[in-house]
Amino acid sequence: MDFPELKIKNLVAKVPVIQGGMGVGISLSGLSSAVANEGGIGVISAAMIGVDEPDVAKNPVQAHIRALKKEIQKAREMTSGILGVNIMVALTNFTDMVKTSIQEGIDIIFSGAGLPFDLPKYLSEESKTKLVPIISSARAAKIICKKWLSRFNYLPDAFVVEGPLAGGHLGFKTEQLDDPAFKLENLVQEVVEAVKPFEQEHKESIPVIAAGGIYNGADICRFLKLGASGVQLGTRFVATHECDADNNFKQAFIDSREEDVMVIKSPVGMPGRALRNDFLSDVEQGKKKPFKCPYHCIVTCDYTKSPYCIAAALNNAKKGKMHRGFAFAGQKAYMIKEIISVKELIDSLRKEYIEACA
Repeated sequence: MDFPELKIKNLVAKVPVIQGGMGVGISLSGLSSAVANEGGIGVISAAMIGVDEPDVAKNPVQAHIRALKKEIQKAREMTSGILGVNIMVALTNFTDMVKTSIQEGIDIIFSGAGLPFDLPKYLSEESKTKLVPIISSARAAKIICKKWLSRFNYLPDAFVVEGPLAGGHLGFKTEQLDDPAFKLENLVQEVVEAVKPFEQEHKESIPVIAAGGIYNGADICRFLKLGASGVQLGTRFVATHECDADNNFKQAFIDSREEDVMVIKSPVGMPGRALRNDFLSDVEQGKKKPFKCPYHCIVTCDYTKSPYCIAAALNNAKKGKMHRGFAFAGQKAYMIKEIISVKELIDSLRKEYIEACA
């Protein structure tokens, strides 16, 4: 017995694990190619991908496009496996990032932080890129299926259902995060049911991928039994040698305790789950001051009212300057105790999966 394959149309992943896209430089070519080489689906995050390009302040549009092309091409050189790009709907350069990914022949676009209503319009006849919305409810799944069918005669190639225990920005109101009705177990089963009529009518399969707070192989076994075709893990992949962040960033996960995992009110207007540190404590105490917005990266960010720039804070953290930023992390981040290779992580997930499902 081994992991079942995850099939998204003609793409077949030998390991039913998608590595979650982690923005502002956490998952780039290094991590994504390593995951793809192990048979999973590796994902580059497009969020502020060009933040370190020398001309990003003067020429942000081209800087981000150039950086995304570079990372996709670098990843392709390192793997022949399945690669995706995660592109948030809330990005001001959403269109550029989508067009660039499709031009570069990326296998899959994952898109959340808003509903990607017009995503199929960017595909051409030749495009091989699969489109996978990231949603947090069965209602969203139905709305997207209906909209895409009526406007583009296209069904999503899969859905990622992200529950309230995920790291980073969350598609829930703060009071929903601990409400049992919004548990990932419930959401997955509801989405599986919601897509069935569309699958039957159009004779297409729409795999549902569970995400948010999934930690070990036993979790994978449980969600596959509930009807998911695969899982997405973000936090677990941070503490790998191949993750593109600085070692100080990874160490923050290893040093964290359960009480350090907190929900913050992000400048972009959504709750987000992160690791408590001095930077966030200063924010809570009102010590951070208004700033000029250098990036204009997220549509919903009101920088005039925000105590700090989230892009700058996340970029500082990625470089290991944790006193000037913070790490987004899933609810179970505190369980991570060491930095291992992607191969070791996938092997341990496989072993735990086989034991749990036996």
